Amino acid sequence: MTDKITNNAIIYAILALNSEVALQQDYLASDDISKEDRGNEEDILEDLQQAFMEFVDVYKGRCKTDKNLPSLDELLNSEL
Repeated sequence: MTDKITNNAIIYAILALNSEVALQQDYLASDDISKEDRGNEEDILEDLQQAFMEFVDVYKGRCKTDKNLPSLDELLNSEL
């Protein structure tokens, strides 16, 4: 049961971080950000992307041991 809970937590973290990365990229592409804030917001994006990749690495390892988990592509391209 603990593995299932952990797998679910990893899945939710990946999906949440993926959404946050997209939102941050949209924000940086908009005219809403001041030049003074751009560097800080780019750092935030880098941190989000790094966290996303770390969870993806963990998830890939879990997929190798648990064949019932959806592939990363299925996970990221599914409609919630």
